[in-house]
Amino acid sequence: ADEALVRKAVGRALRLDERGRRQFYYIAVSPAQVRKEVQRLREAFEQVDMHFRRLFTRLFGEGGQAHLALIDSTDPLEAGLEIFAQPPGKRLQSLTLLSGGEQALTALSLIFAVFRCHPAPVCVLDEVDAPLDDQNIGRYVRMLNQFKSRTQFIVITHNPRTTTEAADAVYGVTMQEPGVSSLVGAQNNV
Repeated sequence: ADEALVRKAVGRALRLDERGRRQFYYIAVSPAQVRKEVQRLREAFEQVDMHFRRLFTRLFGEGGQAHLALIDSTDPLEAGLEIFAQPPGKRLQSLTLLSGGEQALTALSLIFAVFRCHPAPVCVLDEVDAPLDDQNIGRYVRMLNQFKSRTQFIVITHNPRTTTEAADAVYGVTMQEPGVSSLVGAQNNV
């Protein structure tokens, strides 16, 4: 099984030429390097899953459970990813069957779990708080505050609570005259 995995991984990379045509380029990698990278992938997946389970419970108010699973293949390079979530008081189900707020909190749990393992310097969150109620916005804001020392978040929102409780600086666009937009900004000295 290991050798089959190595043969698949020592494969090809897809690139587009200047005319947009697909071309395949072969990559030479040693079998030992492939095994090492597959092991790193498995370890990273396990770490992200561990953090995802914990953060899901916290974002849902110390309730529910969730986990990640590789599906459709024992080969992690070909497997799909399934997100299983059970918000408090509900049964375990697929992400697509959750409400908008539950989907948003589950997705945020996964984003923050990845950032726990490998922080990104910048993250753009566009209207992720829109489907959340006040309690969930509070947990989301606390999570943002916990992670903002390592990642700069650009949060696009219409919710004043999110901006006032989590933002160091606030920028907005206003239209005082039809067709003329103005940028306004303020520092938050909280």
